[in-house]
Amino acid sequence: MNFSTEINHNIRSAAKSLWNYLQLDDELVKSDVIIAMGSHDIRVAEHAADLLLYDWAPLLVFSGGLGRLTKGSWEKPEAEIFTEAAMKRDAPADRILVENRSSNTGENIRFTKNLLDVKKVGVRKAILVHKPYMERRALATAKKYWPEVFYTTSSPPLPFDRYPNDDISMEEMIHIMVGDFQRIMLYPELGYQVSQEIPENAVEAYQFLVEAGYTNQLVQAVP
Repeated sequence: MNFSTEINHNIRSAAKSLWNYLQLDDELVKSDVIIAMGSHDIRVAEHAADLLLYDWAPLLVFSGGLGRLTKGSWEKPEAEIFTEAAMKRDAPADRILVENRSSNTGENIRFTKNLLDVKKVGVRKAILVHKPYMERRALATAKKYWPEVFYTTSSPPLPFDRYPNDDISMEEMIHIMVGDFQRIMLYPELGYQVSQEIPENAVEAYQFLVEAGYTNQLVQAVP
């Protein structure tokens, strides 16, 4: 996909508008558990491990089997690879639980809740850890499937322009953000998330990026 300098600037500006909407910038509170949701970004695991080491919660759950971004490219479940990354950061093994069957965000929450129920871990407050541009959707999903818990969200502390790396290009990141934003619009009616207020500038940014061809991660018909 080749764009002129002017179009590239416009695409970057629209993508940053989505980023600003999708990230929540919560102030963390001490919680009962950290729930790190699987993805293709190891930095999520490293950030979750840091939160555990700084005692934001006594327990960390890595949740994830193989999902839409890792199936076919990762040989082991996301939660297991994330656990290995956390151990390299000296996160204590006896404070980590692994849920390695989930393949989407809803299952991340439901399967983690089931695991903690089996382990008889009471949860009143939880920290959801994901990519910056997945914070809002992670929270909307958690409120749907486990509404009695108070949540804060957290993600690797990197700004929009510095988030892409050798593994995740800016172009791939924009495709994913567009798909996540579409899910925020579609999923409440399907029963997968609670509804979110969506500002007009975010809708306009989404529509601009769809028209520009960032459609690889869309589901169903484009609204």
